[in-house]
Amino acid sequence: MVLRTQLKNPNFYFMVLCDALIFAIALISAYMFRFEFSPHPFYKAQMLKMLVWVVPFKSIVFIAMGMYSSMWRYTSIRDFWLLARASALATLLIMFFILYAYRFENYSRVVFIADGLFTFLLTGAARMAVRSFFSASGSKFGQTANVKHHKKRVLIIGAGDAGEKILREILDNYKLDYQVTGFIDDDRAKKGRSIHGVRVLGSVDDMAYILERKDIREILIATPSASGDQIRRIVEVCGRCDIPYKILPSMGGLIDGRVSVKVLRDISYEDLLGRPEVNLNIEEIRHYLDGKTVMVTGCGGSIGSELCRQIIKYTPRFLVMLDSSEPNLFQIQMEVQNEKSFGAFQVVLGSVQDEKLMEEIFARYKPEVVFHAAAYKHVPMLEKNPWEAVSNNVIGSRTVMEMAVKHCVEKFVLVSTDKAVRPTNVMGATKRVAELVMQSLRGNRTRFMAVRFGNVVGSSGSVVPLFRRQIEQGGPVTVTHPEVNRYFMTIPEAAQMILQAGAMGKGGEVFILRMGTPVKIADMARDLIRLSGREPDVDIKIVYTGLRDGEKLYEELISEGEDILSTHHEKVMVLRSDRLFYKADNLTAAAEALNKEINELVKAAERHDAKTIKKKLRQIVPEYTPYDNESVL
Repeated sequence: MVLRTQLKNPNFYFMVLCDALIFAIALISAYMFRFEFSPHPFYKAQMLKMLVWVVPFKSIVFIAMGMYSSMWRYTSIRDFWLLARASALATLLIMFFILYAYRFENYSRVVFIADGLFTFLLTGAARMAVRSFFSASGSKFGQTANVKHHKKRVLIIGAGDAGEKILREILDNYKLDYQVTGFIDDDRAKKGRSIHGVRVLGSVDDMAYILERKDIREILIATPSASGDQIRRIVEVCGRCDIPYKILPSMGGLIDGRVSVKVLRDISYEDLLGRPEVNLNIEEIRHYLDGKTVMVTGCGGSIGSELCRQIIKYTPRFLVMLDSSEPNLFQIQMEVQNEKSFGAFQVVLGSVQDEKLMEEIFARYKPEVVFHAAAYKHVPMLEKNPWEAVSNNVIGSRTVMEMAVKHCVEKFVLVSTDKAVRPTNVMGATKRVAELVMQSLRGNRTRFMAVRFGNVVGSSGSVVPLFRRQIEQGGPVTVTHPEVNRYFMTIPEAAQMILQAGAMGKGGEVFILRMGTPVKIADMARDLIRLSGREPDVDIKIVYTGLRDGEKLYEELISEGEDILSTHHEKVMVLRSDRLFYKADNLTAAAEALNKEINELVKAAERHDAKTIKKKLRQIVPEYTPYDNESVL
């Protein structure tokens, strides 16, 4: 089919004829080289006989090896490897024929080796000449078209693979409005060396001096593996020199590892956070998702929608997406259907606390894996409306988990939070109750597990979008307390680690994720102000408003009585708790006692009785310290 298409292309015949001429020149050169440019008439005659069949034979080999399927103007290193392979194969086949037919009598082996070498060098040179011609023509055309237009002088930070590819695209594409002046790299061994004729001028410490000397107009940061501190240092230097900058996203965020100037973007707070890329055990995750029916509750939220994006990479048989928000559900539906081109799914508009609806969903679609991400999570709002926290986070979670047991779901992953640890707010307490329900159901055919993590940058309700809006409006930026800090992770990282934990769970575990060092919210606000090109407390004021209802200064990851254990994954840990939920002889008795307390909690929620709700939560979760505030009712 490919050959039939090539035969209709006039360029195909031109390339074959060019190579045929090269094959003839290579063989003649080999004979001349072997016999010092004065071969005996016998070898001249032998050479002419060889030309008759060697040239068409090599052409057939090159055609069979697909050497004419690519365009010479885009010749790459891969094409040279293919040329070497085709040249070597043709030479070996020719030598095998001579050995078989003539046992190399009156034939020089050096001639065939030299012929193969000349074939590779000359065909490669022809392709490189074509590429150079088009590259020079394009550049010349670009210079003519922009004769009155001065290109923007830029500096690339990172003289590695990503930086080289960015430079190569700029050099090849005359339409790009960039002229690369030099590279910056902290590897001292690279200083003074060059890539495609562009020198490495120094390290980040030399940037201020280089920016002033070279009249740089923009910085392109091509260090996908740089840490948050390194990015912050670069941003500070650019800010002092009043130079705009763009960054190349992490390699994990690029499709098929493609690096392009088109994906350069402004630096975001996620870059300053400097989270290292998650190394997933792909085979473990694929093993429990491939060919399965998967259900995601809360699929329209920040975590739920990213879970859907990640899950479809592992080719599930069917995906059930449930959410109570019509706009959010429609948005993820359109993305999965149109952008991700995944058609084996169904969207369900409804609430997890609707027991009848949950029964019908589980009975009809028979999910084998469930990710429960549906939850209310806004701390101050739930302090004022605690009955809604009970309804969604407790009743809804218990309903979905009980349906999972009833319909023999294989794995159930509960998305929890670090606010469930020694909670001081209703949101954290209700999430802890959901964890207890999950643990009370262990021992069934369904393997339950929970995953705790901290704040997610850019998620709904995150401080980052709030701070950005305040900065856009000219400030002030409001921070609750100068010492308040939180653990942070990115949305893709959170979803990936949920999938990883789901692969590791055996039943009843609470997994926590290594989230590095907690970040002060005040420092985050200052970083975001600087990213906007302004100075904290000078251009944009930071105002401290005091801790909100139910808010803690510091978040924790484990409660008293819980031991933390490592797992085979470097970023996932598991909690071991030997406590039962109540003083009881066995798990069944403890589970019955827990359900009794939850039923009383539900009655208080139905009456919208905030005080009783907090009292019952304290009885179920003894480490909970209620915040004394008034509800909306």
